[in-house]
Amino acid sequence: MAKVITPSIPASHGTYVTELAGHTTVVKDGLVVTMDDQRNVIEGGAVAIEGERIVAVGETSTILGAYHPDVMVSAKGGIVIPGLICAHTHLYGILLRGASINLPPSTDFTQNLQRVWWPMDQAMEMRDAYASALMSSVEFLRTGTTTFADTFSGPNAMAGVLDSIEKGVDEVGIRGVISFEATERRSHEEGEKGVEENIRFIKKPKAGRCKGMMSLHASFTVSDSLIEEGADRARELKAPLTMHASEGRGDLYHNLELYGLRTVERLSRLGFLGPDVVLAHAVHINEDELKLLKRSGTNVAHNPMSNMLNAVGTAPVDRMREEGINVALGNDGYIFDAFENMRAAFLVHKLHREDPRILSPLDVFEMATVDAARAYHLDDLGSLQPSKKADLVILKPRLPTPLTASTVYGHLVNSICGGDVDTVLVSGEVLLDGGKLTRLDREEASRTSQEAASSLWTRLGDVTSQVDVLKGR
Repeated sequence: MAKVITPSIPASHGTYVTELAGHTTVVKDGLVVTMDDQRNVIEGGAVAIEGERIVAVGETSTILGAYHPDVMVSAKGGIVIPGLICAHTHLYGILLRGASINLPPSTDFTQNLQRVWWPMDQAMEMRDAYASALMSSVEFLRTGTTTFADTFSGPNAMAGVLDSIEKGVDEVGIRGVISFEATERRSHEEGEKGVEENIRFIKKPKAGRCKGMMSLHASFTVSDSLIEEGADRARELKAPLTMHASEGRGDLYHNLELYGLRTVERLSRLGFLGPDVVLAHAVHINEDELKLLKRSGTNVAHNPMSNMLNAVGTAPVDRMREEGINVALGNDGYIFDAFENMRAAFLVHKLHREDPRILSPLDVFEMATVDAARAYHLDDLGSLQPSKKADLVILKPRLPTPLTASTVYGHLVNSICGGDVDTVLVSGEVLLDGGKLTRLDREEASRTSQEAASSLWTRLGDVTSQVDVLKGR
């Protein structure tokens, strides 16, 4: 007889993680948002899972007529969505939350790097990388994100640091595409070491759900030679490739002054662009650069809340989508709740263009699911379809208006928040059950994070602004 589990019943917490191996699970009676090619939404829908993959999606009566599950999970009254994907983050940014650093307030993005982020990079230790990965993964899981792409920076915690990040992520059980942010701000040798750490981790055999990628910090902190080397090595290894691009005007001006080219023009000249590349931000780009992105198939990770926090401007996301450029949604290490980021993306472009028609709720939800999967060639993620990995989220919101197939996207973007996440499965394994973690104690993870943050803040207590001379090489 199948076991029926109702996600909101606390007694079920953690009772069936080990039962999933070799068994069939059915998530039933929910409003299933498939994000398949037809964007089908199924009222009274179900998802059948065998092992770690989805085998069928349809109406509950049809699925239960075809499958005899060992485990049933009730999504009655709720919404079933694909696990959300964050296309760009900095896990270690969580340790800066609420910190008070004894430095003058920054007046622009470059000063923010010099006065906050670069001193923090210098202070990072291995345990900070682990603690931040652990707690950030917990926050992602609790708010419905099951996969993320991360870049870590820390010149004094480099060799082997990606293993520490992987450990934290694996303990929670979600997926990570992780990398070290190679930079030549201090020396060319340091940039080379960053590239080598990425290569080491990409090649390393992995038992968990993390994979590696190649990351270069930004075009104003790396030379032509390192850009070319990073791209060549990533492509040899068939790994994703990422870089910050034109986040602030300083990046654009640096390239114009030293190379006579705009940021994307320089990256194009160096052969960096391509469908295996995700450019983070791409705020200060023009129509010519849009054409280069389109022609090369380059992806963009849009980070609206971080862009607002750093006051760098608004990326031309509506123009990118019009041109057919793939745009995915990230958080840049700021707010980890994807629903807040979706809402920000939905609103900020309307304000910027003074046009309420810019971006629909479906457009934004695509950026957090199928478009993010496409950006990193995660072909078995991003939608609920047969043969895809069984990464899914059950939402249990209390809504003031009816929930139907025609209203669900509006609710996902305008009504729902991370606190409405009830149950999360990754590869068919229940990692969040009735809002509770199944693999580890959330309070213990919080203690680990708070201890690391307290120590880091002490080390940052006497920091001074780091003004590095960013020369062309």
